[in-house]
Amino acid sequence: MTARSTAERRWWPANWPLQPVPRTRWSAQEPSYRAAKPAVIEGALKRAQARPSGNWYVLGASRQIRADRPFGVTVAGVELVAWRDDAGTLRVGPGACPHLGAPLAQATVDCGELVCRWHGLRIGSATSGWRALPSHDDGVLAWVRLDHVGGEEPTAEPVVPHRPSGAALDAVTTMTGVCEPLDIVANRLDPWHGAWFHPYSFTRLEVISAPPEGEVPDADDRFLVSVTFRVGAGLGVPVLAEFTCPEPRTVVMRIVEGEGAGSVVETHATPLERTPDGRPRTAVIEAVVADSDRRGFAFARKGAPVLRPLIRRAAARLWRDDLAYAERRYALRTR
Repeated sequence: MTARSTAERRWWPANWPLQPVPRTRWSAQEPSYRAAKPAVIEGALKRAQARPSGNWYVLGASRQIRADRPFGVTVAGVELVAWRDDAGTLRVGPGACPHLGAPLAQATVDCGELVCRWHGLRIGSATSGWRALPSHDDGVLAWVRLDHVGGEEPTAEPVVPHRPSGAALDAVTTMTGVCEPLDIVANRLDPWHGAWFHPYSFTRLEVISAPPEGEVPDADDRFLVSVTFRVGAGLGVPVLAEFTCPEPRTVVMRIVEGEGAGSVVETHATPLERTPDGRPRTAVIEAVVADSDRRGFAFARKGAPVLRPLIRRAAARLWRDDLAYAERRYALRTR
């Protein structure tokens, strides 16, 4: 720490969310490889994979699915189409027209129903040869239930993590990599890499506690991390955060102490389809749901249309690196 940064910290108010960040060389950080034990990460991953999902998969952001045009996506090799009916209710079903297989993602929405562009067949919630699938809109993300893919005992609703109540600020980022969902989850269950792999976003990162190997009660199955999020040159927001897995394809980072306590970052890994050479493609669908009891946060809510692209840009920068991590893990695992 320089003399200047020491002086800054003496007069800087301790209750401000932004705090001075000491200037240190990247290579001078305390190495984290000793603590980042592969068995601990693999144990947490194995426990996450054993939790039930109810066969639910995230499609994308709720606001992506509209009433004026269909939204097409392939999930776990299943072609799907989603839209909203006249009541604004989410509808999801097979993406091929039951007549001759036309792509319903290119259909027109009329009076809350799809109209196929090939021959004008109208698709509602239950058309001959076509039936809507169970779906759920949690206000931030849209989900579909694929029982024939998941093979688990189905549930009425997906496992949606607890989020801040009230008018929180949310933004959803989607990116795609060549790997499997478990590679995405494994990346998030390695908090030790944050300050080394993402020095532009994180500093002063310390894993306070990690779950032990073997069987662990759900209440203790978490990583507790002290970290400072960088905000501009020489400033950061120190927080205490926990990482948990409520279901096999979701990792939740929740701020438990510090600015924005209760805010969450949900990372959902959705299998898509395979590449022409047979490798799996997976979508990272990350939802940031932020809140704060500071009066100034009301302005952030009002500025949500401007802030969302900035949040998505920051998340995309992180996931460009983390997808490379996940893809490398997949390549090594399947070599």
